[in-house]
Amino acid sequence: MSYRRGTRLFAVLAVVAMVAVACGGSKKSSSSSSSGKLTAAPGFDPTANTIHLGVITPLTGPVAAIGKPLTAGTETWFKYVNEELGGIGGKYKVVLDEEDSQYTPALAVQAYNKIKGGEVMIGQLLGTPVTKAVLPQLKTDNIVAAPASLDADWVRDPNLLPVGGPYQIQMINAADYAVKNLGLKTKTACTMIQDDAYGQAGQAGVDYAASKLGFTIKTTAKYPATSPTSNTDMTAPIQQLKSNGCQIVFLTSTPTDTGKAFGKAAELQFVPQWIGQSPSYIGALIKTPLAPYLQAHFLLTSEGTEWNDRSVKGMADMVDRQKKYVPAQAPDYYFGFGYLQARAVTDLLEKAVQLGDLSRAGIMAALGKLGQVSFDGLSGDYDYGTSAATRKPPRSTTLFKINPAKDIGIEKLAVVESDTAKGYTIP
Repeated sequence: MSYRRGTRLFAVLAVVAMVAVACGGSKKSSSSSSSGKLTAAPGFDPTANTIHLGVITPLTGPVAAIGKPLTAGTETWFKYVNEELGGIGGKYKVVLDEEDSQYTPALAVQAYNKIKGGEVMIGQLLGTPVTKAVLPQLKTDNIVAAPASLDADWVRDPNLLPVGGPYQIQMINAADYAVKNLGLKTKTACTMIQDDAYGQAGQAGVDYAASKLGFTIKTTAKYPATSPTSNTDMTAPIQQLKSNGCQIVFLTSTPTDTGKAFGKAAELQFVPQWIGQSPSYIGALIKTPLAPYLQAHFLLTSEGTEWNDRSVKGMADMVDRQKKYVPAQAPDYYFGFGYLQARAVTDLLEKAVQLGDLSRAGIMAALGKLGQVSFDGLSGDYDYGTSAATRKPPRSTTLFKINPAKDIGIEKLAVVESDTAKGYTIP
């Protein structure tokens, strides 16, 4: 499959059988014609029966290790509904307009400006710094976007359709687990973060947990955010952690930098207990010489379940669809996120169709009426409430340990929904 910038892929979003509000004498939206057919809008062609969704994601560069499989998960969901469910409202096919951000905010803004005139919404916007860069323009243009990022900042934003438990919740639950099971209060705790908004989100979760659970962070090692041309040297941050005697380190990174950090840590014989935020890991790491180091010293804080855990309906369905529609796709941690994110986008567009309006204003209105969306165990259910102010994201986190025998190298260790996480107030 080609991932060139500007590639357009046709697929169909999922549908739940609904009664169209424009039929049966019901009150029509202003977007509907007298015949009940939805009115054309930017990105929506009721003659061709197509809906365009933008995808702005790193398809080249270091973070393409996340962007490519995540986008493949999105495409798989759409292929499933194309063949089996008939499209949005059983009718409207979705075109994915994919642009490569290279995980660079400035390039993401350029990509957004390139495609925004032809999209009903942005169906995937990968990265905390990227989302923050594009967000002001989303507001100006009255466009909704689905961030492939778990920062708590997205929860209260009316232009964003977040999924999953926020990074802050991941770290709070991980700290609670570490207090109860790893003796965190009696050990020297530290953090290592990417020096940008993504890193700050993880740090905020650890800082909150420390204030509530009674431990302290001795030092925070920072390193520059990755870029397509970066060659980050992890010597200084690893030496900083080692010289401070850090025994438990909470890590906020992306997989390429995780590999660099662990390689340097192994070289310097620095062996703390690492606890990594969800995007810090990728299954490819267990196929490198670092696998024994990860198995001995790394825990992942995320959510959901193991790949191919058929006791979880959402996972069983996803794996079956991956095998059917993209059999060449290897099991992948980020594939699942793209797949479940597409489910949320589907529900939003279904709601807009139900309300009779696929304009940008109509999609904004639909988001305020979306209610609870279930992901069948791939992620916690998300209650979108009646407005951004009333949203309730999941508060549960899954801790995984490394097991090379598993499909993507992780084995479920514990599910944590701590009182500390429940008490965290999302601004």
